[in-house]
Amino acid sequence: MLTRIISGAVGVVLLIGILFFHDTIVLPIAVGAIIAVMLYELLRAVQLHKCIPVLLAVEACGVLVPFIYNGYSRLCGYDVFFQTFDPNYLSIEVSFAVTIVAAFVIFLTWLRNHKTIRYEQIFFALAVMVLVPQAMSSMVRIDRYSAEDGLFLLVMGLCGAWIADTGAYFTGVAFGKHKLCPEISPKKTIEGFIGGLLITGLVYSASFCIYKGGFEIKTALLTFILGVICAIIGTIGDLSASMVKRQIGFKDYGKIMPGHGGLMDRFDSVLFVLPTFYAFISLTEIFK
Repeated sequence: MLTRIISGAVGVVLLIGILFFHDTIVLPIAVGAIIAVMLYELLRAVQLHKCIPVLLAVEACGVLVPFIYNGYSRLCGYDVFFQTFDPNYLSIEVSFAVTIVAAFVIFLTWLRNHKTIRYEQIFFALAVMVLVPQAMSSMVRIDRYSAEDGLFLLVMGLCGAWIADTGAYFTGVAFGKHKLCPEISPKKTIEGFIGGLLITGLVYSASFCIYKGGFEIKTALLTFILGVICAIIGTIGDLSASMVKRQIGFKDYGKIMPGHGGLMDRFDSVLFVLPTFYAFISLTEIFK
């Protein structure tokens, strides 16, 4: 337990340090490092971490994505050129091109090693190479969404998964009787799940209203819905990652955080919540 507490405390300190420098190149560097570790843990789960061409292709694609979304025009210094073009559109195009090149390398490697590498491994690698970088790079996109409100939105996006998890835990301990998915996650209960939804919705609603300087029905309602959606999506992400571990026979994805496991064990729900959060605030334009 002590090891788990110390490890968690170190993680919190590192996160606070990253958030303090959120509006600098530190954020995409940190996100790239997180992505690199998560991808390695996932490739290790399907025994592809020792296949160097696949590992390098997946890692290169993953690490580049947060830098691309950091602002293609600002990163490359082409501010004048991009006055007539949309940098966000170009970021998507560059990200797509990088992914295609990495996929091409993976397929070539598969052709050369088709006797030892199975199609399940290849398509798993392709899936995580797209999902993990795009999802985790939502941290950069959320922060850059608004110069004034980016940090607040980023914190709320990250908390979308963790508030639900904490709320579900305490509600489950107090009232939990019916198992949610006993074969995948024996400790999760239906009562805890419902409690996590309500607590996340209420915390979101209160936090956004306080941040915006007063209660507004529209803001309170939209953010309550956002909190509930994030809690649902986060639970699905958590259960999905747990199901993969059970089918593979892993207890944890890694050991980088003693007492907690790997980064995939800590960010499995965040992986699903961040892009959902970004899509919601973009479509509803809460801060526009």
